[in-house]
Amino acid sequence: MNAPLRTPLIAGAAMLAVLAGVPLVADGYGLSLAINILNYAVLATAWAMFSGPTRYVSLATVAFFGIGAYTVAVLGDALPWPAVLAAAALVGLVVAIVVGLSTLRLAGVYFVIFTFGLTELIRQLVTWYEVNVSNSIGRYVFLDISQEQIYWQLLALGAVLFLVTLLLGRSRLGFALRIIGADETVARHCGIDTTRAKVLLFALSAVFMTLSGAIMAPRWTYIDPAIAFNPVMSFQVLIMALLGGVQRLYGPLLGVIPLALLFEYLGANFPNHYSILLGAVFMIIVYLLPNGVVGLARRLRKADRTASPAAKEAS
Repeated sequence: MNAPLRTPLIAGAAMLAVLAGVPLVADGYGLSLAINILNYAVLATAWAMFSGPTRYVSLATVAFFGIGAYTVAVLGDALPWPAVLAAAALVGLVVAIVVGLSTLRLAGVYFVIFTFGLTELIRQLVTWYEVNVSNSIGRYVFLDISQEQIYWQLLALGAVLFLVTLLLGRSRLGFALRIIGADETVARHCGIDTTRAKVLLFALSAVFMTLSGAIMAPRWTYIDPAIAFNPVMSFQVLIMALLGGVQRLYGPLLGVIPLALLFEYLGANFPNHYSILLGAVFMIIVYLLPNGVVGLARRLRKADRTASPAAKEAS
């Protein structure tokens, strides 16, 4: 194992061992909060996996999350749990490839608008199917999966996502995607198949989002389109990733923990003003920390290194 990989892997393994013991010591509320934080950590890291290097802002997070949740609602009673997760991942992969091939030629605000519209389109299609075919607006989910099992499954998913993101950043595909993010025209002139690279990463990111939704589904006894495809989640994940910074592997985690706690507090104490406060938090972060906490720390270190030689010369 080379040195650049050894340190993050050792740190990740140590953190994984510590986090695995949380259900053994946490009470019901603490475990519920830990599950929410892990869920957002997976979603924000998966979002940053694609949007970080490519600089494509996607609002389709909850579309894939909802696909995973609804797959469990439909197939949960018919298939073993591992098969349900595999089916959810496959559905998310197929949808992501189809969407990616049709939309990743767009850029900028056009891509943002399309991904936001995609969530609403899927929500309306599921609603139409439920009302006109299933003659109901939602589905009940009765699976013998405990909160502890949900936590450990999310933790395992996060560990796999961490490893994949780490290896991806050091691969030829990761290098190609960074070139695409810097200048897509230059990337094409360098011989990079930009569409193929973007679709591959978009699909990989979507699979993790879909699996997160599938794992979270047993927490809800009842699932309907308004719950599974709530667009607020896409904005929450976006804010969390931007706060931490998307240029480093650990960046989204720095945004998830404080904002997950803040959103929990706002939802409990200001339910009627939650959307307004969420928008205010988003604007503050974009204005004050456009590159996230990681970007701010990097800028401060650079300023300190620049100031040190000047101070020595003055003395």
